[in-house]
Amino acid sequence: MKVSVHNTKGNEIEQIELDESVFGVPPNDAVVHQALVRQRANARVGTASTKTRGEVSGSTRKLFRQKHTGFARAGSRRPPTRRGGGIAFGPRPRSYNQAMPKKMRRLALKCMLSAKLAEDELKVIDSFGLKQPDTKQMLHILSALGIDSSVLVVTDDPDVNVIKSARNLPKVKTLPATMLNVVDLLSHRKLLMSVEAVRKAEATWGQKQVVAEAQAS
Repeated sequence: MKVSVHNTKGNEIEQIELDESVFGVPPNDAVVHQALVRQRANARVGTASTKTRGEVSGSTRKLFRQKHTGFARAGSRRPPTRRGGGIAFGPRPRSYNQAMPKKMRRLALKCMLSAKLAEDELKVIDSFGLKQPDTKQMLHILSALGIDSSVLVVTDDPDVNVIKSARNLPKVKTLPATMLNVVDLLSHRKLLMSVEAVRKAEATWGQKQVVAEAQAS
């Protein structure tokens, strides 16, 4: 399995071989959906809180006598039926964290990378060549590669020049290869990776790494 490598001018300069255990995985929508739900659920803080009738401030004395007032019978000021009273079934602090096996998380990520390649939404560049932050140069690179939609720019390690060059461009996000995730891959139509980022992704989630971890355990 090969993919074309382009330079900053958009010209194809070579082709590289890709690891099929990362970029050639059959689609699995169920696992991808579970990984998406898990990641978004784990991002929730879960600090929303309301007070029950036992926690709101206010006297517990009976508001007025039981009979001969012409009003409905009433107790304290705290029940949910009264203004300023407690909330009957409001949210309470809780954890939304969901567990998911490591193999399934990896499978979901590899399914997304494989889908980007299969749908011709993966672009590989030899190097961004940015010696200093330059938003205009980053815009020229994306235009030369034919990227006119949302794009996820992936480098092997955090590159300050790439990050600062792309942070003011709409619908463009930068990530190091080890921080790839299902939500960002689904949220951006195109995926732009450097050759070094591709190799790091293969080293992180490829078959060789899986075998090495299995032997170590």
